[in-house]
Amino acid sequence: MPELPEVETTRRGISPFVEAQVVTQVIVRESRMRWPIPGDLADKLIGQCINRVSRRGKYLILDTDIGSVLIHLGMSGSLRVVDPASSPRKHDHVDMVLANGHCLRLHDPRRFGCVLWCDDDPLGHPLLCQLGPEPLGEDFSGGYLYQRSRQRKMAIKSFLMDSHVVVGVGNIYASESLFMAGIAPKRAAGRVSLQRYTQLAECVREVLHKAIEKGGTTLRDFVGSQGEPGYFQQELLVYGRDNQPCRHCGANLILTQIGQRASVYCRRCQT
Repeated sequence: MPELPEVETTRRGISPFVEAQVVTQVIVRESRMRWPIPGDLADKLIGQCINRVSRRGKYLILDTDIGSVLIHLGMSGSLRVVDPASSPRKHDHVDMVLANGHCLRLHDPRRFGCVLWCDDDPLGHPLLCQLGPEPLGEDFSGGYLYQRSRQRKMAIKSFLMDSHVVVGVGNIYASESLFMAGIAPKRAAGRVSLQRYTQLAECVREVLHKAIEKGGTTLRDFVGSQGEPGYFQQELLVYGRDNQPCRHCGANLILTQIGQRASVYCRRCQT
């Protein structure tokens, strides 16, 4: 599933081709996504200039003078800049053709993503307004996590993956961050000290920055905006490495289930 680094990689990849460009054509081949694509999307978007491409959590926002397009890549989606004359592949559901001769094409085999229109401030949209702070922003800190976690009995990994607490820290990066901070993923969120949360917040930032620099994590379904895979997977310390030796102490990594998600950790290094 594309997580924050994959979405940020996509944003950076498409922005030079999309920003300051007028939309000349919108082609919707399949409107049945997680939520139906608005029937009047073409009417709204054609003739509008995309002023900016931004990101909030795992949502991409294409701003115009009259409103914004909200895009989520779901479980397996990707956005690519292609030649509009190129034949669409199976599961290429939406094209936005631009005046510069490029086409922004959405590919989503599972159709868990979305393409929505927002007339007003997109940050006030129901899908965005309840999201927690950005993990790379100034509002995210160990002190913030400590305050939000008091009296919380849920596993710290589930707490860290809660988008109402902080956005964009999915299964991969929560696992890696907790390992770097030496915190067991099943430990109750309310039983972690301020000092350890301060360390964890720094580890989250470090892991995400590294992943963005490497172009995201290579998963079966994800490729970058121009079709290149990410390379961060080569550096994963615990995720997907169950029963393999810990890179720090050599002990076999343990696979467990937390919140119906597979979690791998080191019993020696994480307490």
